[in-house]
Amino acid sequence: MGRKSKSRKIEAAAKSQHPQLFPRGGPEPGQAPVRARPPEDGSPVPASAPRWIQWLVPLLVAVVTLAAFLPTLQNQFVNWDDDKNFLDNPHYRGLAGTHLRWMWTTFHIGHYAPLTWMTLGLDYLLWGMNPLGYHLTSLLLHAANAVVFYVLARRILTLARPGLVDRGHALAASAGFAALVFAIHPLRVESVAWVTERRDVLSGLFYLLTILVYLRACAREAPGRRSYWLSVTLFGCALLSKSMAVSLPVVLLILDVYPLQRLGGPIGWWGQRARRVYADKIPFVLLAAAASALAFRAQTLLHSLVSLDQLSVPGRLEVSVYGLSFYLWKMILPLRLSNLYPRPPTLDPWAMPFLLSCGVVLAITALALACRRRLPGLLAAWAAYVVVLMPVLGIVQIGPQIAADRYTYLAGLGGALLAGAGLGACWRTVASSTTGTPTAVGLAGTATAIVLALGVLTWDQAQVWHDSERLWTHALAIDPSSAVVQNNLGYALDLQGKLAPRGHHLRLAICSPLAALALPALFFSRKERGSRPSRRMLFTESLRAANVDYRKPRPFSTASGTRPSKPTRRPVKNTRRQRGGDLQREGLPTSQNIFERKRAMSRVRGTQVVATSARPAK
Repeated sequence: MGRKSKSRKIEAAAKSQHPQLFPRGGPEPGQAPVRARPPEDGSPVPASAPRWIQWLVPLLVAVVTLAAFLPTLQNQFVNWDDDKNFLDNPHYRGLAGTHLRWMWTTFHIGHYAPLTWMTLGLDYLLWGMNPLGYHLTSLLLHAANAVVFYVLARRILTLARPGLVDRGHALAASAGFAALVFAIHPLRVESVAWVTERRDVLSGLFYLLTILVYLRACAREAPGRRSYWLSVTLFGCALLSKSMAVSLPVVLLILDVYPLQRLGGPIGWWGQRARRVYADKIPFVLLAAAASALAFRAQTLLHSLVSLDQLSVPGRLEVSVYGLSFYLWKMILPLRLSNLYPRPPTLDPWAMPFLLSCGVVLAITALALACRRRLPGLLAAWAAYVVVLMPVLGIVQIGPQIAADRYTYLAGLGGALLAGAGLGACWRTVASSTTGTPTAVGLAGTATAIVLALGVLTWDQAQVWHDSERLWTHALAIDPSSAVVQNNLGYALDLQGKLAPRGHHLRLAICSPLAALALPALFFSRKERGSRPSRRMLFTESLRAANVDYRKPRPFSTASGTRPSKPTRRPVKNTRRQRGGDLQREGLPTSQNIFERKRAMSRVRGTQVVATSARPAK
């Protein structure tokens, strides 16, 4: 017996006695080494997945994402905070010392996002005031997020469904499907096509990288814990891009429960290992607390927080429950999307939308709890969905909206993972079925049809953000009763010189309870045309129109070209004090009160109250 055959015999005996010391699926003579189980960092290289597939799928994800959002490259700046942030703001234009000092100290329009401002300053250095460059940067960041999420989905699905590891094609297809459902969903359009929301895509990139590095740190336990502290640093960058990332520490705890299984189960909740997991979250919690304080300070300076007198505690709970079901419904059926969903002036807790929302939320919560052992991923995804949306659900109400598409940028990650896991489960069922290839073809066709449908809807929705007129015309078709929409559309038409339709929309805006939004814009637009209407005439017309249904407005002077009859009043001396006293006696608002109301309303986040025409800064 030769020396080589004797060593093989000894190795075979050792394998039979101590199989745990030898990896399964070891290489045979003449074969390349194959890794049959995932490595410690959770990123497997399955035996059935060739190397080219690992690069092809993320490349396809990036290409499809770029193709779906191509119309955004033709979009302009819109009068929905873009004018305040870019056209009328010279402070961000560059990366010199004065610009960086402003970026790191400002609470401009209620946000503290210095890293976001730095990317916008770099855009100005590269592109000037050409909106193409700004949209291109946002699109590239979003495509990078799609690729990072593909890698993250692959690792999470590997930990949650080990059966997919043996099927490399199924794992790659499931992760790719999850990444595309997230990336080209129409709800992502607002975050990508709106330059002001650069903070969404930038904070999303750091958010996803934080989770990815954290999973690696939990698996490897590298010496010096470099991966752990790198994840803490990335989380700080996410907070400096947008404060909505404050929910990440709780999301990491959810991942510790499932699929990492570092909490609960046999480990328990308060043992030594569990306390170590909690201790790992201390740096994350401290950073989140600091970012929350800065965000609250920014909104306080803007005076955009809605008081309890305007929205009571029960009303805030109604808005929160409605938001949870609203976003779910839009994820499933993304139709009639708008940049503004106004909050109703009065909230009826017994209204059908609120009752249905409460029933949906309770039903999903009960289902997730009932299936927590059989389908733990459902409970984890639902908990992460609620936690991510918690800062913007309305408990702390900011602005006039009841919901916003941009809030789903991070909240949609869990749903996309569930979609990928569902495709993987169906793939396993098809593999074990007796029907064979026809079922697999049908499954692939269904997934492809979903991706194509989302891509077409995203393409159409991206064109809505082409310019201000198209944006507000679309929003008006969704909600014709919104005073903010009417005012902003009227102002956009005024900048284009379309005087008749401009006057029509501003007239409809002053018929609403928020008449102070439109009156200054209407007055100054008429003043710039060369006419000199009296302020009292405009106020009288607005009060008369307020008694008329907005769907049947009476003719207005700027739209019809006729001058309304002068209101009768007793003669008084032509002095400012007597004119003001006469207005007060007749119950009409004085100019001072109107402009005080205008300044107060302009502090509300998202309203575009215009006193003079906004022009690009030179």
